[in-house]
Amino acid sequence: MRANANAIAAFVMLSLGACGHFDGGAVDDGGLVPEQGPELAPLGANRFTFVAGQDVVGQVQVVRARYTDTFVDFARAYGLGYDDLVAANPGIDPWLPGAGTAIVLPTRYVLPLAPRRGIVLNVAAKRLFWYPPVADGEPQVVETFPVGIGRAGWSTPTGTTTVVSKARDPIWYVPRSVREEHRAAGDPLPRQVPPGPDNPLGRHVLSLGIAGYLIHGTNKPAGVGMRVSHGCVRLFPEDIAYVYDHVPVGTPVRIVNQPVLFGWDGDELYLEAHAPLDEDNRPWAEMLLPMARSSLVGTDDRRPALDDARLLRIAGDELGYPLRVQRRRVDDAFDARDVRYVVNILPGDAPAEPAGMPAVD
Repeated sequence: MRANANAIAAFVMLSLGACGHFDGGAVDDGGLVPEQGPELAPLGANRFTFVAGQDVVGQVQVVRARYTDTFVDFARAYGLGYDDLVAANPGIDPWLPGAGTAIVLPTRYVLPLAPRRGIVLNVAAKRLFWYPPVADGEPQVVETFPVGIGRAGWSTPTGTTTVVSKARDPIWYVPRSVREEHRAAGDPLPRQVPPGPDNPLGRHVLSLGIAGYLIHGTNKPAGVGMRVSHGCVRLFPEDIAYVYDHVPVGTPVRIVNQPVLFGWDGDELYLEAHAPLDEDNRPWAEMLLPMARSSLVGTDDRRPALDDARLLRIAGDELGYPLRVQRRRVDDAFDARDVRYVVNILPGDAPAEPAGMPAVD
């Protein structure tokens, strides 16, 4: 359930469990107006350049669904997670959105509040940000990917660590806690699972310095972007293959839990609000306005003033993509110029009936 704008719930993350180890609609003040526009080619899904002082990257896109399309299809094609699309499209059936329905693709992001180097993983957004090194004088680059994280009771831990090793086609050594859980459910697991289609780690693994926790692929890609794991971080197979090839051992990794993100794009302040994780009990309702005002400290007084009512509505809607929180002219459409209407790039052979909810391991 979405939080009320005047009483936004939030909670403190628990660091329980581990993966084990491996071897070898029209809205006037919060959302976008999904009117038909000229259909353009989709933008690149995950690689962006940015300059000093810029906190927002990408652009929100809108695509028209066919009868056979599902949110799982859109997620894989546009570099998003299933939960991203559910949050950005309230009231739309994710399994049968309906022919001609405008689907918001939340492909715009406020960069997490963290050093912009190495890997930064925001568990609240279920998204990984990779800042590759660039040559002097070149613009900074960020590459971002949706991730699956630990489900309730198996939360992905926050903190600072490093990539300590990597492996292709790993063996999964199943932790005792996971074996016991499956045994109690009548689905016993072996002590180890060899490489292959039944291995939930997929084909590529990065081991973290937090014992037992991994960044890995998956044999169940429909669960990417959801809380589905035993604490590890999973990516689409094509994304983890890219990360594996480009992220070296020794790379710093910072895992944060930031459901509320303020960021600047030029002279405009944006808010990206996600539903806090169930176990996060921080008082967001009390923190929201002070956080917004602290973002204005030291800025140009000529910038537009905060619209507190709008800010609270955006936070309460928890749409998961950035929206402006400053007051402008009465007749100014806040977000219309931020939207790109794109051609549906999905293949036309998706199943005519919904496939059911994504499976979890």
